[in-house]
Amino acid sequence: MIERYTLPEMGNLWTESYKLKTWLQVEIAVCEAQAELGYIPSGAVEEIKAKANFDPKRVLEIEAEVRHDVIAFLTNVNEYVGDAGRYIHLGLTSSDVLDTALALQLVASLDVLSQRLEDLIQAIRQQAREHRHTVMIGRSHGIHAEPITFGFKLAGWLAEVLRHQERLRILRETIAVGKISGAVGTYANIEPRVEAIACQKLGLKPDTASTQVISRDRHADYVQQLALVAASIERFAVEIRNLQKTDVLEVEEFFAKGQKGSSAMPHKRNPIRSERLTGMARLVRSHAGAALENVALWHERDISHSSVERVILPDACILTHFMLVEITELVKNLLVYPENMERNLNCYGGVVFSQKVLLALLDKGLSREEAYAIVQESAHAAWNKPEGNFHGLISKDSRVTQKLSPTDIETCFDPQQHLRHLEQVYQRLGI
Repeated sequence: MIERYTLPEMGNLWTESYKLKTWLQVEIAVCEAQAELGYIPSGAVEEIKAKANFDPKRVLEIEAEVRHDVIAFLTNVNEYVGDAGRYIHLGLTSSDVLDTALALQLVASLDVLSQRLEDLIQAIRQQAREHRHTVMIGRSHGIHAEPITFGFKLAGWLAEVLRHQERLRILRETIAVGKISGAVGTYANIEPRVEAIACQKLGLKPDTASTQVISRDRHADYVQQLALVAASIERFAVEIRNLQKTDVLEVEEFFAKGQKGSSAMPHKRNPIRSERLTGMARLVRSHAGAALENVALWHERDISHSSVERVILPDACILTHFMLVEITELVKNLLVYPENMERNLNCYGGVVFSQKVLLALLDKGLSREEAYAIVQESAHAAWNKPEGNFHGLISKDSRVTQKLSPTDIETCFDPQQHLRHLEQVYQRLGI
């Protein structure tokens, strides 16, 4: 991922140095397990732990000659360790190291993502509490529908993000899996006990039935879950973009002092962060497709997945991390304009209260067809006219006033009638 979208907290987990560090962790854990079972001298393990090191530049130099990254790494480590290095990698195949170490990277990345997701949860919950009574219009098909509150809109976001929190918790168990089972997964040259001990030392569980690799359905699941998080962030970002339109302007991204919106138009205050998040979601989704294609490897393994994962796994983690940090800051600092929400709610004389009038007429004995026709006539007469006044038309329609008193009509236009059950939703979410 380019530096522009790489934050150190996550980017540091996907450096070449960190990757090689996890490789060394795996090799040492296996040596320790071998020593515990009496297969190699414990003194050799202590020497390995004391001397083992690597130089990423040197590894690349060796790889340029041998054309094999793990062999290059082992060669470099043995340059530091000396004779005791002959006990490193005993009975292993490269994928034992690669896949187990990759699990360590993915778990570490997921732990960071989970922390940032918690930050987003708290930011949304706080804004929802502040705006639980901020009335605005709800929209369907982009058209005014019926009153809601901004806090209720945010409650929907919160519920969605809480589902992601649970998904990531389950995902951590799915991906925290290692394999130390040899060339085709049969433990031909190493005992399952070595795998069990080494994985326990690394905080992983042994794969149930590996081939030469850990099956890539786990990794596809990982990237798909990140794509789902990104999709939700995109949903929030698109909503902010829509609500920030000049002719709506119910919320707005925070505009910092000194910030410029356009090189040509000084008045512009553009939703650039929301738009950036929308674009990033497209990238993460594209990686999910590639991860699915990685599942179907030949026989006990091939290497077609490797080149793909070198790109999609760090990129998906780094992008999702950036998106979580960005949307959290956006939500925390979101500018909310209740007066504009009220203005939009009441345009055309409260035409959005048409269903309440309809139901009131039904309650007074009119047929649904007759009541609908009466209400629709006034609603359409008020719609899209500067002077349109649905409330005024309804109040003067004799077919309505014969059935509804002035108090009955005013009750129909009270937005609180639409909001009286929202407290139950807030209670479910701890808002």
